[in-house]
Amino acid sequence: MTRRRTIVNVILVWCACLATLVAMRGPAGQEAPQSKPTSTFQLPNVPSSVKFMVIGDFGNGRPEQYQLAEVMAKVQSQFPAKIVITVGDNLYGGERAQDFKRKFEDPYKALLDAGVKFYASLGNHDSRDQSRYRLFNMDGRTYYSFKPPEGSVKFVAIESDYPTPKQMAWLQQELQTDEDWIIPYFHHPIYSSGKHGSRMSLRRILEPLFIKSNVAVVFTGHEHFYERIKPQHGIVHFVTGSGGQLRRGDIDRRSPLTDKGFDDDLAFMAIEIAGDSLYFSAISRKADVIDFGTIPRRQARE
Repeated sequence: MTRRRTIVNVILVWCACLATLVAMRGPAGQEAPQSKPTSTFQLPNVPSSVKFMVIGDFGNGRPEQYQLAEVMAKVQSQFPAKIVITVGDNLYGGERAQDFKRKFEDPYKALLDAGVKFYASLGNHDSRDQSRYRLFNMDGRTYYSFKPPEGSVKFVAIESDYPTPKQMAWLQQELQTDEDWIIPYFHHPIYSSGKHGSRMSLRRILEPLFIKSNVAVVFTGHEHFYERIKPQHGIVHFVTGSGGQLRRGDIDRRSPLTDKGFDDDLAFMAIEIAGDSLYFSAISRKADVIDFGTIPRRQARE
């Protein structure tokens, strides 16, 4: 009788786990986020994965920016990401040496001291001279790409303010790669339900290239909130524009584009790529996980 009861219990536990996984599964193989915030950052955190964070619209030097930076450092101490990509508007106002210190070096000191490298893209509030700032790792380029030493991943930073023919020709070449994952990031979203909305002129240029190149995710900023867009042509678009600036109420809750929106507080993202899966968590200034899920790699070219 005891053995039979044990077998029954195991079957019940297995059925409960299966039901939970089915309930969490979203469209197109993507896991749906939990409806309530959680304090666990919901990432596998395996040793061989590519780990990075995303932040945008942040450099104002206000206490709220420093507070979010503290949360980023705490997450990084447990989730050892060595890369932060920025989606523009890296500094607001002056860009003197003391401004870089107060609006970037001081708030992110713990991350920089831990060996984390920031790879910036430029927004409409940024001087192009930022490309020569050593800690943004742009090497004087306003658009560029880089590959981390581990994993089959290529990051592509685009200057969305100036989508010149020269840059688009460069981008087309950069997207022709053997890497499993291509991660484009830039400032102006081509899909957004916010105040500024979708940058249609940019979408007409970039989206065909992304579709052809098998891109699965795109990271942008500009809108001062967090938003995950419903998959468009198989691509998930993220807006992460509340690293320091926040505009409550700017998300159009009637928009059919939004899968998840958060404009209650500042937020950043922690990302992990392991094999054919990308795991994401969006984390608030209160260290709550406000959105998380899994995105599969797009393998069949359209």
